[in-house]
Amino acid sequence: MRTIQFREAICEAMSEEMRRDESIYLMGEEVAEYNGAYKASKGMLDEFGPKRVIDTPIAELGFAGIAVGSAMNGNRPIVEFMTFNFSLVGIDQIINNAAKMRQMSAGQFPMPMVFRGPTASAGQLGATHSQAFENWFANTPGLKVVVPSTVYDAKGLLKSAIRDNDPVIFMESEQMYGDKGEVPEGEYTIPLGVADIKREGTDVTIVSFGKIIKEAILAADELAKENISCEIIDLRTVRPMDYDAILNSVKKTN
Repeated sequence: MRTIQFREAICEAMSEEMRRDESIYLMGEEVAEYNGAYKASKGMLDEFGPKRVIDTPIAELGFAGIAVGSAMNGNRPIVEFMTFNFSLVGIDQIINNAAKMRQMSAGQFPMPMVFRGPTASAGQLGATHSQAFENWFANTPGLKVVVPSTVYDAKGLLKSAIRDNDPVIFMESEQMYGDKGEVPEGEYTIPLGVADIKREGTDVTIVSFGKIIKEAILAADELAKENISCEIIDLRTVRPMDYDAILNSVKKTN
């Protein structure tokens, strides 16, 4: 095992998948020359070149639409939004096209694409740059929504998202890019739709995802001081949700 940053895990996942499959490419604002707004694509332009790591204009509607058409023609685009607040500009392409095309075409057009980038609050970004839209996207049929809480999960889940034949919304906390964690040296993936028991417990269960898992662990530590055993379930994939993990927890506590 080795220790890397969250942003490095994202970069490794994309790079490894792009080496494996030439139909995969990355596009978004500042992903190439600037190495990504949060440096999550550092070095990728040098390795893969400007045809596979593409800087776009500030036009989310435009490049989200390009990605939809590209996926329909056999490619597997990764679209980075500088922040998911900006995805609202391209939300028509995401919801009315990417999410629905497979169903509307009776399965003739798989939509293997990932929309990824930072979500929710960070330091001094203001109200319009600090919103969390996980629930919006998770209530859209046809989309899968992933929000990792650890460096290990980020890499394994992103690799699975890139390989998936449905559109995946992959949301990364703006406050976690500098987090460090252990990842294996070799290849690994984490299946979508499978929750993780981050902490065993018998008295109470906290179910959450993303950066709030860290707060849940702190809360569980405080409860332990009062002899309250707290289980923590990390959904990891908000849609499809792992209801079996939640129901099993209910059975155990009852």
